Order: sequence, then C-alpha cells, then structure tokens
Amino acid sequence: MDDIARHADLADLRESDAAVDLSADKTGRALHEFIADMYPISRSITGEGIRRTIDLIRNYIPLTTCEVPSGLQVFDWTVPPEWNVRDAYVKNSAGERVIDFKKSNLHLLGYSVPVRARMTLDQLRPHLYSDPDKPDWIPYRTSYYQKTWGFCLPHNQLLAMPDGEYEVCVDADLAAGHLTYGDLRLLGRTSDEVLISCHICHPSLCNDNLSGIAVATALAQYLRRMELRYTYRFVFIPGTIGAITWLALNEAHVGRVKHGFVLTCAGDSGAMTYKRSRRGNAEIDRAWSYVLEQSGEPYEIQEFSPYGYDERQYCSPGFNLPVGTVMRTPFGRFAEYHSSADNLDFVRPAALYDTLTKAIAAIDVIENNACFRNEKPFCEPKLGNYGLYGGLGGLAAGDFQMALLWILNMSDGDHSLLDIAERSKLPWEVIKKAAAALNRAGLIKQAEPGLVTS
Repeated sequence: MDDIARHADLADLRESDAAVDLSADKTGRALHEFIADMYPISRSITGEGIRRTIDLIRNYIPLTTCEVPSGLQVFDWTVPPEWNVRDAYVKNSAGERVIDFKKSNLHLLGYSVPVRARMTLDQLRPHLYSDPDKPDWIPYRTSYYQKTWGFCLPHNQLLAMPDGEYEVCVDADLAAGHLTYGDLRLLGRTSDEVLISCHICHPSLCNDNLSGIAVATALAQYLRRMELRYTYRFVFIPGTIGAITWLALNEAHVGRVKHGFVLTCAGDSGAMTYKRSRRGNAEIDRAWSYVLEQSGEPYEIQEFSPYGYDERQYCSPGFNLPVGTVMRTPFGRFAEYHSSADNLDFVRPAALYDTLTKAIAAIDVIENNACFRNEKPFCEPKLGNYGLYGGLGGLAAGDFQMALLWILNMSDGDHSLLDIAERSKLPWEVIKKAAAALNRAGLIKQAEPGLVTS
C-alpha cells in the first residue's frame, strides 16, 4: 500500500478521458469539514497549536514538521520565544468568567505575557480591545513583539461592564522553544520548483487562515496523484516570521522557484482575486489571469504592493520570486475579517471547491506550457493529409480547428502555448489537445528539450 492510500481523501477524484474531475458537493463538504476540525485550535506564530494543526494536515498528506529554535537570527529578525496558553479569563466580583479564553480563543490578545492580578475596571480597561464598528463581534488582535497582555471582547459587552474589582488570569508560557512549520516536496521531472504557501498562525478564523490550509492540502493531495513536470514545494508557515525564516534557511536553493502563489481567504462567497507578483508579468501571473478570464465569472486582478500576506517576503527585492497571491475577497474588504464572525458559517463549501479547481487549472497551464517550432512553416500544411481536417467545406471553423491554425501560425520557437492561448482566447484544454495532435502528426516539434505537453 503506497503513501496515498494511507491518507484520507479530501478531494473526490474521478478519472475521465478529458481531465480529472472533482465531485463538487463531496469535495466542498470535505474541505469544510476539515476546516471545522481545525477551527477550535488556538494557534499563534509558535506553539502547540501549530503542531496540532500540522498533525491534522498530516492525516491527508505526508507533511514534514520543521522546528527552528527560538533566538535564531533570520535576516533582520529573530525567531521569537514559543508561546503556549493553558487558560485565560477575566472574572467579575461574583467569581463569574465574563471573558473566557476557553469559550473563544480570540478573547486573548495574541502573545499575552503571563499575569495574575486583581484590579478595578479603570485599571483593566487599557488592556481591553474591542471594535466599535462591529460591536457584537470579538476582534482578533496580537502583540507578538511588544511584551504586554490583554483581552478582546465585543464592544457592546465592554460598554456593559460594571465598575468593580476584576480578577485577571493569563496562564501562559513565553519561553525558549521553537518556531514550527510544515513542508512537503513533491518531486517532478525537473528540479525547478513551484512554491505554494499558506499561513497557519491564526486561531479560530476560518476564511483568513483555515480556508487556505484546506485548499492547499487538497491541492497537494491532488498533485501527488499526477505525473509532474515541476517539483512542488508546499509550506504551511506562520505569517511573516515563518516566511522570513523559511527563506533564510533556504536562501541557497530558492533560485529553483520558477512559479508560486500564496493561498488565503479561499472560502468566502466573493469573486476570485489574483494579486500579481512583484515582477508583474511572470508566467504564473499570466496563467492565473488567463484562467480567471476563461472562467467567464467575475474576477479581479490586483497589481503587486508590498503589503498583504507572505508574497511580500517572497517578492522582496533580494529574492524577487515569481509568487502571487490567490484569494477570493481580499483581506480587509469583507466585514468579518479578523473577527469572530469569520466562522464556519462564513466559509462556503462551493467557494472552497471553486478555489481548488481554479488552482488546479492554473497549475495545468504552467505544467503544460511550452514552445514549439512549426516543421512546415511555409504556408499552411494540408491538414486533411494528417487526419486533422474535416472533409466538408463551407462551415465555420470550430475551436479545435482554430487552435490548430493558431498553433501552426505562432509556433516559431519564441511563442509558448500560453502566448497562443492568450492571443486566441481559446480554452486551454483545446489548445493542449491541438498541440498534442500536431505534435503526433509531426507538424510541430518542441523547441525546449525535456518539456512534453500532455
């Protein structure tokens, strides 16, 4: 029994002559159930929550756990102490927990230092965080690199808190330990890599965190069943410091990364969004733009900016990797962002499935993109002699016939299949089939050795 058989399925895969199909309902539900399994875990940029999350991912793919010691210098940063929480609460004068970490891990300010104290409401108030614009939701707040403590709560609850004495407890450790991340490498025919990255450092936030993990896991599971041209590197990392640490540890090898994208906010009902890499016109940028345009559904293409997710680390000028970001509604543009409303009801099985299938489509483009040379470049060859042209004249050319003509016309060794697909606006599957038919007929020959289209 191989490794695939030992792992549970997230995606229902069915082989067909045309492509590999995913069962939308079953896959969407499985992705949502995986998110539900991860949802209760308290996560931060270090600690047992990340390890527990990686253990859950390992039920589906053979992820390697990597541990980096606290105090390690990584470029301009230092790997922080490890943070673990056992309990945290605020009790009123009657001994009732009015703010309780065990009811929602969002209640505790991320990386709060240990504290046990009694204080008045006036003394407590500077340590309480709420959002007046979303008064019924718990906001998500952190203080990774400034030692303090605090609690988050709905603004309406804060307004209703009476004067009096409160008992405060943050039962936590902040000590030397490790930063933990997960790594999976799927070997292809070449050592050139495709980097797929998602952050795993947020607590109970479904869209901004868990949706990216779920889709990345299913995508890795899908690719393990394929014969791959590229080698695929999946990293499940704490945001910012995790990407910086991974880049510092892999500085000598990141030149292998030829394509990549960050997966996040993959489960809301908004339209797909792609944020370009710093290069702006990398092949992965073009592949995603083409796939989204071909989908016939609403989408948005964002230009690169040095603010957002870990693409800003991968695209920093010293690396300038061709890594974009894949999301649905961008962060900060959905009201539920970084609040307790980013819950299991907010992410939709159908949206998770849609993000996954579009990621597979973009990968199919980069996997099969190649340049060819027309072996009979002087005028059109008589395609009927090769069984590639119907005998009945007078009919308008269909997509397949147009793809044949476009590929023959532009196969000069300088134009790739993606170039042709973009210019012709024909579907990728038709372009692939036409290229394969022309290649079999000996009418085109691959200009780049070692790259064979399906």
